[in-house]
Amino acid sequence: MTFYTKSMRLFSLATLLISSMLFAQQVEKSKIAIKYAETITVDDLRDNLNILASDALEGRETGTRGQKMAAAFISSDFESNGLLAPVDREINDSYFQTFKLFASSPAEGYIRINDKTYTANTDFFYSGNPINMEELESKLVFLGTGEREDFLKQDLRGKSVFVLNKDMQKMRGILHLADSLSINAIFTPLAQTESEFQNITTRVKGFFEQTQITLSDPAQVKTPTIGSVYLSPQLTEFLLGKSISELQAWIDSKKSYKSIKAKPFKYKINKKVKTIESENVLGMIEGTDLKDEVIVISCHYDHIGITNGEINNGADDDGSGTSAIMEMSEAFAQAVKDGNGPRRTLLFIAFTGEEKGLLGSEHYADHPIIPLENTIVNLNIDMIGRKDDPHPNNDNYVYLVGSDKLSGQLHNISEAVNSAYFNLDLDYTYNDENHPDRIYYRSDHWNFAKNNIPVIFYTNGFHPDYHKPTDTVDKIEFELLKKRTQLVFYTAWELANRNDRPLVDKKN
Repeated sequence: MTFYTKSMRLFSLATLLISSMLFAQQVEKSKIAIKYAETITVDDLRDNLNILASDALEGRETGTRGQKMAAAFISSDFESNGLLAPVDREINDSYFQTFKLFASSPAEGYIRINDKTYTANTDFFYSGNPINMEELESKLVFLGTGEREDFLKQDLRGKSVFVLNKDMQKMRGILHLADSLSINAIFTPLAQTESEFQNITTRVKGFFEQTQITLSDPAQVKTPTIGSVYLSPQLTEFLLGKSISELQAWIDSKKSYKSIKAKPFKYKINKKVKTIESENVLGMIEGTDLKDEVIVISCHYDHIGITNGEINNGADDDGSGTSAIMEMSEAFAQAVKDGNGPRRTLLFIAFTGEEKGLLGSEHYADHPIIPLENTIVNLNIDMIGRKDDPHPNNDNYVYLVGSDKLSGQLHNISEAVNSAYFNLDLDYTYNDENHPDRIYYRSDHWNFAKNNIPVIFYTNGFHPDYHKPTDTVDKIEFELLKKRTQLVFYTAWELANRNDRPLVDKKN
């Protein structure tokens, strides 16, 4: 009898606990929320996007005139909606979080052997810190696979060294060693055969010909000042008098490296760096009784600019997300005017520099205007205006990434909101830890997640127009864009007004 009573008590306690947990994640449809969600319209989304993805904004590349025009448009929208300008509030209220970036130009130069000239980004590629050099005549020393003892056997100051080593980790060590020995540069083949070189060149040429933008000044980063020069197999053979396979056989035979004599050559490489400025755009709606807790709703508004003379308008990437947060900010602002403002503070951020490596969100995470510990959730949007190949006929889906990574409660709230208002197909394909695209790490939410802030990332997935001039407004499916925007709005509404913040119960 005692055992039975105890069991019943334990069962009742467990049932009560489970019921309370389930109840805590229940979401009741709110007529007030619906009222403001319905102010998000196809016409307004289209109007925003027609400006953001117009040719006049020239593809919104970070640091360019077009990006700054987009920033001005977004900030003007925030201001007209009555959002607070939250940056430098004690000094000079601003919607802009402006910061410096460092732009390294593509390498230019040549290698000249007798009367033959080989050009950068065609016959060889330079990887390294910015450099501005005059033409240099250098002796090239063959050092096999680049073992440390071979470097230390002779005086290599002012010389260049050729090594044959495909181990990238070891190559980093070689660069540090060469830098300490005042060696001019490390030369190495990019590929083993000419066909392999052409295949690799097709993939990497665009990268090497782009301006590389970083948050840190390359001149101040503690990396070797020496650069790597990656040669074509043809140039390697002409320079050293042996093919790559013959050089490898020479190494394997343990013959003296001194017998490999390179032709005399001259080379010149220039890679300049300049400082530019860019801006995150922030607008804030202050909460009421829970105003010290913050929900960040974000997108990125930069894109990839002009390539091969064509403007990449970036209508979906991420004009769609930018238009969405502009509409959501207006809906929440109207709620405030009507006396139905959120309990928690909402911070809307349009990030710059996402296409350059999540730079805007990284800067914000390092320099938040409100301490990061006050941010309870980040809802991030990147590409929500199209359908991808796996969903060609599905007008009712969206991919969600990250909702369960740090908070089981956040995931349950997200699911409950969707059930209450929409019943969209929530596709978690990209949420899989083993998915090769690793999207969890590839958009601005990551800079919140890595700081243990729960996130939900909303996206439609990839389509054939991704990062192409054909990502244009006429291909946006505006009813679907509206539906996804409203889902994010309802999720933000619920998170902003419920009693408890989502519990962080996991780690990355």
